[in-house]
Amino acid sequence: MIDAYVDDGSVQNEPGPSERSQHTARQQWWRTAVIYEVYVRSFLDSTGDGIGDLAGVRAGLPYLERLGVDGIWLNPFYPSPQYDHGYDVADYCDVDPVYGDLAEFGRLVDDAHRLGFKVLIDIVPNHCSSKHPWFLQALAEGPDGGPARSRFHFAEGRGERGELPPNNWYSMFGGPAWTRVTEPDGTPGQWYLHLFGPEQPDLNWRNPEVGGYFEQVLRFWLDRGVDGFRIDVATGLFKHPGLPDSPDPAADARARDTVNPLAWNQPETHGVWRTWRAICEEYTARDGVDRLLVGEVSVRTPAEQAAYVRPDELHQAFFFHMLTAPWDAATFRRVIQDALRDIADTGSTITWVLNNHDQVRTVTRYAAAARARAAALLMLSLPGAAYVYQGEELGLPEVVDLPDEVLTDPIFHRSGSRVGIRDGCRVPLPWSGHLSPFGFTSGEGVAEPWLPQPAWFAAHTTERLMADPESFWHLYHDALRLRASLPSLGNGTLRWLESPPQVLAFVRGDGLVCAVNFGDVPAPAPVPGTPLLASGPCPPGTLPGSTAAWWAADGLAV
Repeated sequence: MIDAYVDDGSVQNEPGPSERSQHTARQQWWRTAVIYEVYVRSFLDSTGDGIGDLAGVRAGLPYLERLGVDGIWLNPFYPSPQYDHGYDVADYCDVDPVYGDLAEFGRLVDDAHRLGFKVLIDIVPNHCSSKHPWFLQALAEGPDGGPARSRFHFAEGRGERGELPPNNWYSMFGGPAWTRVTEPDGTPGQWYLHLFGPEQPDLNWRNPEVGGYFEQVLRFWLDRGVDGFRIDVATGLFKHPGLPDSPDPAADARARDTVNPLAWNQPETHGVWRTWRAICEEYTARDGVDRLLVGEVSVRTPAEQAAYVRPDELHQAFFFHMLTAPWDAATFRRVIQDALRDIADTGSTITWVLNNHDQVRTVTRYAAAARARAAALLMLSLPGAAYVYQGEELGLPEVVDLPDEVLTDPIFHRSGSRVGIRDGCRVPLPWSGHLSPFGFTSGEGVAEPWLPQPAWFAAHTTERLMADPESFWHLYHDALRLRASLPSLGNGTLRWLESPPQVLAFVRGDGLVCAVNFGDVPAPAPVPGTPLLASGPCPPGTLPGSTAAWWAADGLAV
């Protein structure tokens, strides 16, 4: 089945990941890299159980090589009860059997490195699973039995009999952020903090034992060849030491984001990233290859984000301000300007992203495939790094009509609301054929995909799109090829050009012109001639509505 996606040699003179890696290893590879996010559970199933796995990722590497990305980021594959599909980790130093084992992980890393890919893995330091040995020990010991509860946020309740939570904070998944335990003697006892689900108790980073444990976890995976870590909830870890009431306790649940200033973005968190950066530098000193820390940093302003990517902290932080921007030229320009001003000044690189496993896909979010295509070309023309979420290159819309009975997102099960649920962007990928499972899983008597695939996925299979030169897939492929071959993209400067109100136009480096028409009516192209690449039909001299294009200006050799 995968043979259909292996490069057959018909595409000539394309710089592959190996060439790019050799080039960027000497220039901090992460600064301009394009990383493909692999939601392992939904990428490719090698065993027929309806769930993607590490062997499936390994089988899909030739497809990613042909697409032209520089590396992969693997969502959690650790042992887990799967309450939040791996973001509730029961063992940080192993592989859940549903995804494979450590030997298979090693084969995946080896194969990826042979193809020139970097391999990033997710790490979840803010909270663990309620089935983690530490938490089970804390429950067994009771409030006076030992130090285990100090690794978490256990506290006595308020009220005459401790029947009320210790403070008024809400979980991001809805409901109170506290759950009361039953003590070993059967009586109602203390409460523990969980800023997500009750199956995900928050760790207490004011206990130095927690920091020491995660330093060992980092070394465990670095010793197995990983090239870096995506850090979940990187503004978390430390809470206000007094755990006081919040003036707006439901803010996190309402926003589905890290809003509560008492629970997130505490100053002590930066010391953890300095320690982790030092560990990465230690490994880099051995072979000269950077190990990357990229944070999920959700803060109000680019200036606040800049504090996380100072030279001795995280290398990168996802720039979510563009992901959350409405389809509007003025908003996009402001977001890009803020990033160039605040992030670039730290010496870091801006890390652009339009999709991920927690967000509605761009085709649906922008209410038009043409806008999503234009946004992709814009993102890949900006200075810095970029992350592509699996299926983004297929132009997959959000699956918005999954029946309630198949939904797995804890947001739905905890809040009873479909607002903000994430299953719709996590449906397993369509690879080939006309009917589910669309090549995601194959063989006799295989299980159904863990989330049902709609019939219209047939129009978005990799097999079909790779055969269509006008498809989403070829837009990404061609943009990545040009990005790898043109020094003006990734690195280089950005200078704005005068343009109509609905158009953004700028020059990259010394002669690559990029423009996006956010409007619905055509506008004059910023330069004459035929574009090198456009997100849709683009006659010379004209930039149609909802279209982006790149031109080679005078003096640029391509």
